[in-house]
Amino acid sequence: MTVAKKSTSAAKRKQPTALETSESIEAQVQAFLASGGEIQQVPKGVSGQTSTSGPKHITLGKKPRA
Repeated sequence: MTVAKKSTSAAKRKQPTALETSESIEAQVQAFLASGGEIQQVPKGVSGQTSTSGPKHITLGKKPRA
């Protein structure tokens, strides 16, 4: 009789601790700065989105013929 091995899904894998994640982010930031990158601070309440509005209406069904 053969026993199949259970595969480990991504959701069941052990998640890294917060300290490991913070260290990883810090290392990435330092590499970014060392390569000439620049961090820009944005004031609270300011958004990078220029427009959140799209069309105000939708048309259902067939397009009218001219």
